[in-house]
Amino acid sequence: MSSTKLYTLKTTALKTLLRKWVGGCFAAAVAALLMLSVSAPALAQQPVPLDSVLSAIRSNNPMLQQYDLRAKAQDAYAEGATSWMAPMVGGGVFMLPYPGQNVESDEREGSFMISAEQAIPNPAKQRAKQAVFDSRAAIELAKAEVTYNELRSQAKAAYYSWAVLEKKLDVLQDNADLMAYMLKLARIRYPYSQGSLGSVYKAEGRLHEVENMQLMTRNEIAQQRVQLNTLMNLPKEQQFQIDSLGSIPDAVPLAADTVYLNNTRSDLRQLDRTVESMRLGVEQERLERKPDFKVRFDHMTPRNSMMPNQFTAMGMISIPIAPWSSKMYKANTKAMGLEIDAMLRERENILNEAQGMVRNMALELNAKREQTENYRTKIIPALTKNYDVTMLSYEENNAQLPEVIDAWEALNMAQMEYLNNLQALYLLTVNYERELEK
Repeated sequence: MSSTKLYTLKTTALKTLLRKWVGGCFAAAVAALLMLSVSAPALAQQPVPLDSVLSAIRSNNPMLQQYDLRAKAQDAYAEGATSWMAPMVGGGVFMLPYPGQNVESDEREGSFMISAEQAIPNPAKQRAKQAVFDSRAAIELAKAEVTYNELRSQAKAAYYSWAVLEKKLDVLQDNADLMAYMLKLARIRYPYSQGSLGSVYKAEGRLHEVENMQLMTRNEIAQQRVQLNTLMNLPKEQQFQIDSLGSIPDAVPLAADTVYLNNTRSDLRQLDRTVESMRLGVEQERLERKPDFKVRFDHMTPRNSMMPNQFTAMGMISIPIAPWSSKMYKANTKAMGLEIDAMLRERENILNEAQGMVRNMALELNAKREQTENYRTKIIPALTKNYDVTMLSYEENNAQLPEVIDAWEALNMAQMEYLNNLQALYLLTVNYERELEK
């Protein structure tokens, strides 16, 4: 039974009791005040749906923005991967005798020399290096998806908790109104020896307990609002309202298909991107066996004007297949291959654990859902009938106020336990969806 229906039942019984003990005029005035309080809802802001909250987190959260910037940084590195080394130029003297040496002829007087040198990288190596940087950008974007999945789960948990707390606040408000009127009735009946002073104090104590629970619930709602503002990167004091919850989550299947998990889990996609980047790194390392090139040009102007100008032009090529140089890239290639195998085993383990986790969560979620449904369809209706019967007996002077309060307490505890189970059910659903990456 909803809190509105329960509230209507309670207020109807109270109005009947008021007419019996106080008189028609006073009861009519109380009923008018009650209807005024029910029909004058407070103005509220436009509620913010969960999708809007998640969209704001995706675009504004600094933790996600850092991965986008890192991916752009890798793209920038990739743009420079195909560049050449800067040319080298120099100047000096060539074949100049040391001071004090006997120069037998003008040919030994040396020359002035200028030199230019340019390294020419292997294009295949450059393309491989560029591909590695591009793959690292994909890794950063995959990390952003992993982080967003965590932030999305936090936002859902805070949003659903807030919505359930609002329901708790509604129930507590109904209970506070009920206890306030019961306290008034007890005070009215006491002078006519129709109730005890202890009943008055008991009702007053229960009213203060409900007010204290309202204070705690409002504080918890404020904490959930701060949590959502933090995730959306908004001012922490930003005020907004949320949509109410719909029906409770449906039952979920116990098994999760491995193909589905492969396509949805962001941590597996991140591992795939990492493995792909490492394979490109292996290919880059293997290309170290290819040679690099260099050209050099030297121009000599003799100090003796009788001598002709001279030059040298050289082309050089590296020999990386030499045994003393090939050992390094061969060892690096082997090591990186072993790391790839290790990451594939890690991926297999994550997938295996995910299947087991999804099944356990599904079992727990379905059990909690059935428990919550029992509270809604069986326990609360039975305790509501018990409360109605006790209230009717109280109206007919066959029961005392403490009995009514006890029946109300049992119903109130069941309502709060139902909402606690509902909150736990939504949190289990959030964790289940996080495992499935929904």
